[in-house]
Amino acid sequence: MEGKMEQTVRAGTARRTAAAQLAGAGVASPERDADLLLAHVLDVGLGWLPLVDDLTGAQQEQYAALVARRAAREPLQHLTGTAAFRHVELAVGPGVFVPRPETELLAGWAIEQAQLVAGASRPPVVVDLCTGSGAIAKAVADEVPDAVVHAVELDEGALAWAERNLAGTGVDLRHGDLATAFDDLAGTVDVVVCNPPYIPLEAWESVAAEARDHDPHLALFSGDDGLDAMRVLEQRAALLLRPGGVVGAEHADVQGESAPAVFAAAGRWQDVADHRDLAGRARYVTARLAR
Repeated sequence: MEGKMEQTVRAGTARRTAAAQLAGAGVASPERDADLLLAHVLDVGLGWLPLVDDLTGAQQEQYAALVARRAAREPLQHLTGTAAFRHVELAVGPGVFVPRPETELLAGWAIEQAQLVAGASRPPVVVDLCTGSGAIAKAVADEVPDAVVHAVELDEGALAWAERNLAGTGVDLRHGDLATAFDDLAGTVDVVVCNPPYIPLEAWESVAAEARDHDPHLALFSGDDGLDAMRVLEQRAALLLRPGGVVGAEHADVQGESAPAVFAAAGRWQDVADHRDLAGRARYVTARLAR
Protein backbone atom coordinates (compact mmCIF):
# COMPACT_ATOMS: atom_id res chain seq x y z
CA MET A 1 0.00 0.00 0.00
CA GLU A 2 1.43 3.35 -0.99
CA GLY A 3 2.55 5.50 1.97
CA LYS A 4 0.94 8.80 2.71
CA MET A 5 2.89 11.75 1.26
CA GLU A 6 4.02 14.38 3.76
CA GLN A 7 2.44 17.75 3.17
CA THR A 8 4.89 20.52 2.27
CA VAL A 9 4.74 24.31 2.47
CA ARG A 10 6.40 26.75 0.08
CA ALA A 11 9.43 28.25 1.84
CA GLY A 12 8.89 31.69 0.33
CA THR A 13 5.31 31.79 1.53
CA ALA A 14 6.34 30.74 5.02
CA ARG A 15 9.03 33.43 5.16
CA ARG A 16 6.66 36.20 4.05
CA THR A 17 3.99 35.11 6.52
CA ALA A 18 6.54 35.01 9.34
CA ALA A 19 7.93 38.45 8.48
CA ALA A 20 4.43 39.93 8.45
CA GLN A 21 3.67 38.36 11.83
CA LEU A 22 6.88 39.73 13.34
CA ALA A 23 6.30 43.19 11.88
CA GLY A 24 2.82 43.23 13.37
CA ALA A 25 4.32 42.38 16.76
CA GLY A 26 6.68 45.36 16.60
CA VAL A 27 9.91 43.42 16.04
CA ALA A 28 12.53 45.86 14.77
CA SER A 29 13.93 43.70 11.94
CA PRO A 30 11.10 41.33 10.94
CA GLU A 31 12.43 40.17 7.55
CA ARG A 32 15.91 39.39 8.81
CA ASP A 33 14.62 37.68 11.94
CA ALA A 34 12.26 35.57 9.83
CA ASP A 35 15.19 34.53 7.63
CA LEU A 36 17.49 33.79 10.58
CA LEU A 37 14.88 31.62 12.26
CA LEU A 38 14.24 29.69 9.07
CA ALA A 39 17.96 29.18 8.52
CA HIS A 40 18.17 27.89 12.09
CA VAL A 41 15.34 25.41 11.50
CA LEU A 42 16.95 24.16 8.28
CA ASP A 43 20.49 24.29 9.73
CA VAL A 44 21.80 26.22 6.72
CA GLY A 45 23.44 29.59 6.16
CA LEU A 46 21.36 32.58 5.05
CA GLY A 47 22.83 32.31 1.58
CA TRP A 48 21.15 28.94 1.09
CA LEU A 49 17.60 30.13 1.76
CA PRO A 50 16.85 31.18 -1.86
CA LEU A 51 17.63 27.59 -2.88
CA VAL A 52 15.02 26.13 -0.53
CA ASP A 53 11.72 25.46 -2.31
CA ASP A 54 9.57 23.66 0.27
CA LEU A 55 9.39 23.00 3.98
CA THR A 56 8.21 19.71 5.36
CA GLY A 57 5.28 19.74 7.71
CA ALA A 58 7.63 19.17 10.64
CA GLN A 59 9.89 22.03 9.58
CA GLN A 60 6.95 24.37 9.16
CA GLU A 61 5.61 23.43 12.60
CA GLN A 62 8.99 24.12 14.22
CA TYR A 63 9.35 27.38 12.30
CA ALA A 64 5.88 28.60 13.25
CA ALA A 65 6.57 27.87 16.92
CA LEU A 66 9.81 29.86 16.88
CA VAL A 67 8.21 32.76 15.02
CA ALA A 68 5.41 32.87 17.62
CA ARG A 69 7.98 33.06 20.42
CA ARG A 70 9.86 35.83 18.62
CA ALA A 71 6.58 37.69 18.09
CA ALA A 72 6.14 37.51 21.86
CA ARG A 73 9.48 39.41 21.97
CA GLU A 74 11.64 36.59 23.16
CA PRO A 75 15.19 37.50 22.03
CA LEU A 76 16.17 36.03 18.69
CA GLN A 77 19.44 34.77 20.13
CA HIS A 78 17.61 32.84 22.85
CA LEU A 79 15.74 31.01 20.11
CA THR A 80 18.82 30.16 18.05
CA GLY A 81 21.10 29.69 21.07
CA THR A 82 23.94 31.72 19.56
CA ALA A 83 25.04 35.31 18.99
CA ALA A 84 27.72 36.47 16.56
CA PHE A 85 30.19 39.01 17.95
CA ARG A 86 32.97 40.29 15.71
CA HIS A 87 34.78 37.10 14.60
CA VAL A 88 33.55 34.79 17.37
CA GLU A 89 30.31 33.01 18.17
CA LEU A 90 28.80 32.97 21.62
CA ALA A 91 26.38 30.61 23.29
CA VAL A 92 23.59 32.66 24.88
CA GLY A 93 20.23 32.07 26.49
CA PRO A 94 18.12 32.91 29.53
CA GLY A 95 20.21 34.37 32.33
CA VAL A 96 22.76 36.33 30.31
CA PHE A 97 22.76 39.72 28.57
CA VAL A 98 22.70 39.22 24.81
CA PRO A 99 25.65 41.11 23.28
CA ARG A 100 24.62 43.95 20.98
CA PRO A 101 26.26 44.91 17.67
CA GLU A 102 27.09 48.37 19.07
CA THR A 103 29.35 46.76 21.66
CA GLU A 104 31.54 45.42 18.87
CA LEU A 105 32.85 48.98 18.45
CA LEU A 106 34.01 49.11 22.08
CA ALA A 107 35.59 45.67 21.68
CA GLY A 108 37.34 46.88 18.54
CA TRP A 109 38.77 49.83 20.45
CA ALA A 110 40.07 47.51 23.19
CA ILE A 111 41.60 45.23 20.57
CA GLU A 112 43.36 48.16 18.88
CA GLN A 113 44.76 49.37 22.19
CA ALA A 114 45.97 45.88 23.06
CA GLN A 115 47.60 45.53 19.64
CA LEU A 116 49.53 48.75 20.21
CA VAL A 117 51.06 47.24 23.34
CA ALA A 118 51.60 43.88 21.64
CA GLY A 119 53.68 45.68 19.02
CA ALA A 120 56.10 46.67 21.79
CA SER A 121 58.18 44.28 23.84
CA ARG A 122 55.64 42.52 26.08
CA PRO A 123 52.20 40.90 25.98
CA PRO A 124 49.35 43.32 26.72
CA VAL A 125 47.29 42.81 29.87
CA VAL A 126 43.56 43.35 29.34
CA VAL A 127 40.78 43.26 31.93
CA ASP A 128 37.10 42.92 30.94
CA LEU A 129 34.88 44.01 33.83
CA CYS A 130 31.21 42.94 33.83
CA THR A 131 32.01 40.38 31.14
CA GLY A 132 28.49 38.91 30.93
CA SER A 133 28.59 36.27 28.19
CA GLY A 134 32.34 36.80 27.84
CA ALA A 135 31.89 38.56 24.49
CA ILE A 136 34.56 41.25 24.74
CA ALA A 137 37.07 39.01 26.50
CA LYS A 138 36.65 36.29 23.88
CA ALA A 139 36.99 38.78 21.01
CA VAL A 140 40.20 40.22 22.48
CA ALA A 141 41.67 36.76 23.05
CA ASP A 142 40.73 35.79 19.49
CA GLU A 143 42.16 38.86 17.76
CA VAL A 144 45.16 39.51 20.02
CA PRO A 145 46.52 36.02 20.70
CA ASP A 146 49.46 37.35 22.72
CA ALA A 147 47.23 39.24 25.14
CA VAL A 148 46.84 38.14 28.74
CA VAL A 149 43.09 38.54 29.22
CA HIS A 150 41.20 38.58 32.52
CA ALA A 151 37.43 38.81 32.97
CA VAL A 152 35.02 39.01 35.88
CA GLU A 153 31.26 38.57 36.29
CA LEU A 154 29.11 38.95 39.39
CA ASP A 155 25.84 37.30 38.31
CA GLU A 156 26.06 33.52 38.69
CA GLY A 157 23.70 32.84 35.79
CA ALA A 158 25.75 34.96 33.41
CA LEU A 159 28.96 33.48 34.80
CA ALA A 160 27.87 30.02 33.70
CA TRP A 161 27.48 31.26 30.12
CA ALA A 162 30.85 33.02 30.29
CA GLU A 163 32.50 29.82 31.50
CA ARG A 164 31.06 28.01 28.50
CA ASN A 165 32.10 30.68 26.01
CA LEU A 166 35.59 31.25 27.39
CA ALA A 167 36.51 27.59 27.82
CA GLY A 168 39.75 26.89 25.98
CA THR A 169 40.51 30.55 25.25
CA GLY A 170 43.06 31.03 28.00
CA VAL A 171 41.04 33.88 29.55
CA ASP A 172 41.29 34.10 33.34
CA LEU A 173 37.61 34.21 34.31
CA ARG A 174 36.63 34.99 37.88
CA HIS A 175 33.41 35.34 39.88
CA GLY A 176 33.30 38.73 41.54
CA ASP A 177 32.28 42.37 41.67
CA LEU A 178 33.85 44.99 39.43
CA ALA A 179 34.34 47.16 42.53
CA THR A 180 36.74 44.69 44.17
CA ALA A 181 38.03 42.48 41.35
CA PHE A 182 41.68 41.82 40.54
CA ASP A 183 43.49 43.36 43.49
CA ASP A 184 46.41 41.15 42.43
CA LEU A 185 46.66 43.03 39.13
CA ALA A 186 46.80 46.53 40.60
CA GLY A 187 49.03 48.83 38.59
CA THR A 188 49.84 46.24 35.91
CA VAL A 189 46.94 46.44 33.42
CA ASP A 190 47.22 48.08 29.98
CA VAL A 191 43.55 48.09 28.95
CA VAL A 192 40.40 48.03 31.08
CA VAL A 193 37.21 47.56 29.09
CA CYS A 194 33.67 47.38 30.43
CA ASN A 195 30.07 47.23 29.25
CA PRO A 196 28.47 48.13 32.58
CA PRO A 197 24.80 48.49 33.44
CA TYR A 198 23.84 52.06 32.52
CA ILE A 199 20.05 52.39 32.33
CA PRO A 200 18.44 54.73 34.91
CA LEU A 201 15.89 52.98 37.10
CA GLU A 202 13.23 55.50 36.07
CA ALA A 203 13.67 54.48 32.41
CA TRP A 204 12.16 51.03 33.03
CA GLU A 205 9.20 51.50 30.71
CA SER A 206 11.33 52.72 27.78
CA VAL A 207 13.50 49.60 27.66
CA ALA A 208 12.82 47.23 24.74
CA ALA A 209 10.76 44.22 25.76
CA GLU A 210 13.51 41.81 24.69
CA ALA A 211 15.91 43.36 27.22
CA ARG A 212 13.45 44.33 29.96
CA ASP A 213 11.76 40.95 30.14
CA HIS A 214 14.67 38.63 29.36
CA ASP A 215 18.06 40.18 30.19
CA PRO A 216 19.29 40.06 33.81
CA HIS A 217 18.35 43.33 35.52
CA LEU A 218 21.81 43.39 37.13
CA ALA A 219 23.18 43.94 33.62
CA LEU A 220 20.75 46.73 32.78
CA PHE A 221 20.01 49.19 35.59
CA SER A 222 22.45 51.40 37.48
CA GLY A 223 20.92 53.87 39.91
CA ASP A 224 18.80 56.97 39.43
CA ASP A 225 20.97 58.45 36.67
CA GLY A 226 22.36 55.23 35.21
CA LEU A 227 25.94 56.12 36.15
CA ASP A 228 26.46 54.33 39.48
CA ALA A 229 28.47 51.54 37.84
CA MET A 230 30.43 54.07 35.74
CA ARG A 231 31.58 55.81 38.93
CA VAL A 232 32.71 52.50 40.40
CA LEU A 233 34.46 51.65 37.13
CA GLU A 234 36.36 54.93 37.16
CA GLN A 235 37.77 54.14 40.59
CA ARG A 236 38.59 50.53 39.81
CA ALA A 237 40.24 51.31 36.49
CA ALA A 238 42.45 53.90 38.20
CA LEU A 239 43.64 51.18 40.60
CA LEU A 240 44.19 48.48 37.97
CA LEU A 241 45.86 50.43 35.18
CA ARG A 242 49.55 51.14 34.91
CA PRO A 243 50.35 54.84 34.31
CA GLY A 244 49.39 55.61 30.72
CA GLY A 245 46.97 52.70 30.56
CA VAL A 246 43.53 53.18 29.03
CA VAL A 247 39.91 52.48 29.95
CA GLY A 248 36.86 52.23 27.71
CA ALA A 249 33.22 51.84 28.72
CA GLU A 250 29.90 51.70 26.91
CA HIS A 251 27.07 53.99 27.97
CA ALA A 252 23.55 55.01 26.97
CA ASP A 253 23.19 57.32 23.98
CA VAL A 254 21.93 60.10 26.26
CA GLN A 255 25.10 59.91 28.40
CA GLY A 256 27.49 61.32 25.82
CA GLU A 257 28.34 64.18 28.16
CA SER A 258 27.59 62.78 31.61
CA ALA A 259 29.67 59.58 31.22
CA PRO A 260 32.88 61.38 30.16
CA ALA A 261 32.22 63.87 32.97
CA VAL A 262 32.67 61.05 35.50
CA PHE A 263 36.27 60.62 34.34
CA ALA A 264 36.99 64.31 33.76
CA ALA A 265 35.85 65.20 37.29
CA ALA A 266 38.21 62.70 38.90
CA GLY A 267 41.25 64.75 37.90
CA ARG A 268 43.49 61.77 37.10
CA TRP A 269 42.58 61.08 33.50
CA GLN A 270 43.89 62.45 30.22
CA ASP A 271 42.48 62.25 26.69
CA VAL A 272 38.91 61.79 27.94
CA ALA A 273 36.83 61.34 24.79
CA ASP A 274 33.44 60.10 23.73
CA HIS A 275 32.81 58.00 20.63
CA ARG A 276 29.76 57.51 18.43
CA ASP A 277 28.35 54.32 16.97
CA LEU A 278 27.57 53.69 13.30
CA ALA A 279 24.19 55.38 13.70
CA GLY A 280 25.85 58.54 15.00
CA ARG A 281 24.74 58.04 18.61
CA ALA A 282 27.04 58.60 21.57
CA ARG A 283 28.12 55.08 22.56
CA TYR A 284 31.32 54.74 24.62
CA VAL A 285 33.84 56.80 26.56
CA THR A 286 37.61 56.31 26.70
CA ALA A 287 40.31 57.84 28.89
CA ARG A 288 44.02 57.46 29.68
CA LEU A 289 45.41 57.32 33.22
CA ALA A 290 47.85 60.17 33.80
CA ARG A 291 51.49 59.16 33.96
